[in-house]
Amino acid sequence: MSNEERPENLATLIKRLKVEYDVTESEIARRIGVAPATVNAWVHSKRGTGRGPNPDKLRALAEAFPKFTEREIFAAAGRKAPGPLSPDAEERILALFRSLTAEQQEMKEIEMRALAERNQSSNS
Repeated sequence: MSNEERPENLATLIKRLKVEYDVTESEIARRIGVAPATVNAWVHSKRGTGRGPNPDKLRALAEAFPKFTEREIFAAAGRKAPGPLSPDAEERILALFRSLTAEQQEMKEIEMRALAERNQSSNS
């Protein structure tokens, strides 16, 4: 990104992606498992409206088009990129979670859901 203070929006990133990979919006949609209308909406919607793309689809975009990093794609969508989670870390977290009581598990799930929703609605 050329301007660190003001990252490009998702529409601009997708336009660059189309040129870099010589693909259409329909091909992008096919590769990440969404309808072509979804990609078209990302290209033509204004930043800051609605909840924006699903984080799983943003990750899929980074996987399908690796010249664009997950961090770059999430920033263009107006979100913070989720941190990396190795299989070992996931296993340790799950083991800790399993050691909690049912009530504690429910409280942690609510807390994690609230944090994830905050990240989805964050524009920074």
